[in-house]
Amino acid sequence: MSYLIISFSHKNTDIEMREKLAFGSDEEKDRFLKLILEDGITKEAVLLSTCNRVEIITRSLNPNNSAKLILKQLAIYSSVEYDVLYKRADIYDNDGAVHHLFTVASALDSLVIGETQIVGQLKDAFRFSQSKGHCDQKIIRIMHYAFKCAATVRNATSLGTGSVSVASTAVAKAKDIIKNTCGVKALVIGAGEMSELTIKHLLSSGFDVILTSRDIKKAQNLANSFEENIDVAPYESLSTLLGQVPVMITATSAPYPIITEDNTPDVDFQRYWFDIAVPRDIDDINKFGLEIYSVDDLQDIVNENMSLRAEQAKTAYSIVSKMSLEFYDWLKSLDIEPVVKNLYTKADSVIDKKVEHAIKKGFIRAEDEENIRKLCQTVITEYLHTPSKKLKNISKNMECDIVVGTIQNMFAQNSDENHEQYKCEHLSKN
Repeated sequence: MSYLIISFSHKNTDIEMREKLAFGSDEEKDRFLKLILEDGITKEAVLLSTCNRVEIITRSLNPNNSAKLILKQLAIYSSVEYDVLYKRADIYDNDGAVHHLFTVASALDSLVIGETQIVGQLKDAFRFSQSKGHCDQKIIRIMHYAFKCAATVRNATSLGTGSVSVASTAVAKAKDIIKNTCGVKALVIGAGEMSELTIKHLLSSGFDVILTSRDIKKAQNLANSFEENIDVAPYESLSTLLGQVPVMITATSAPYPIITEDNTPDVDFQRYWFDIAVPRDIDDINKFGLEIYSVDDLQDIVNENMSLRAEQAKTAYSIVSKMSLEFYDWLKSLDIEPVVKNLYTKADSVIDKKVEHAIKKGFIRAEDEENIRKLCQTVITEYLHTPSKKLKNISKNMECDIVVGTIQNMFAQNSDENHEQYKCEHLSKN
């Protein structure tokens, strides 16, 4: 049984392809996960789809076959040819999959190194898959350690501090262009999480914010959550607003461009639009004085961010490598513990059987039963102490799986008996 991850991100695809690969609704995610699990080769799966990446995290009986089947389903979903997807995809299994997942969770693989949104998005994807019954014990374990790794990186470095997200990068670019932002109006389109982050950064940078959304009630609630005054404009006035404000940032979940040549008025001043949505909200528009920045166009700020964080990133990568190794040691120890527990349980059942038989036959008195049980348990505990200790040490060796399998066969243990649910303690934490 192996871990397998198929990854598409800003590193191996452009925004046009990421738009085609993006999953816009929970229904689409659920349908896709069901399709890749129905063959029985892929046993568990989590689907992470954000503006910068699609990660398909699985446990597989055969990684090679699983990868092919998953890419075939992804080709059908995205209308991108299988050969193109296979050529672009980064495919990781076993150690590579663990290291990649920990890197993603720790925001070291993000467009903006250290951005804080990715671990929350990964937790949401994990919760969704669990709620639909698409993942079980093995995925729970790797996710638990991925979140543990992310928390360790965040606490040991300064990568998670400050404004490091696609939203903050867009605002930083706007501030760099405008220079004096006091009194400058900035329009935000959308009322989701990314829009909320955008508003926070715009306000802290001195912009006056105007918010609009198709869901005017949701927009008003979002505006009311801030202490500063935010104007909420009806979505029907979008075209008018686009002709009045110099800065606009859009982050909706629309499956098609909401801003086109037709609803973009001509003006005689410079406008700077930032499209941080995937699929893109802004169509290809050629207007005088209009500059449009997509997610990929923010790379210059990202590069600056990376150079400033280079030393911190080195520390973070060393943590990821160390915890990737620790994960396998921990995983093996989890497999060993129920085996040891089973040995003691079976020994107790033998004691029960033999003591009851001895009393029935008159070999021992009933009033001596408790003391005899204690004596037998003491003998078993001392007898199994050294083997148990050695078993726990074996969990760190490459031969662990072979040894465990041998013991299970020798003592007629069913591996299903050793399947204990493990709750991810990091799931409820930020």
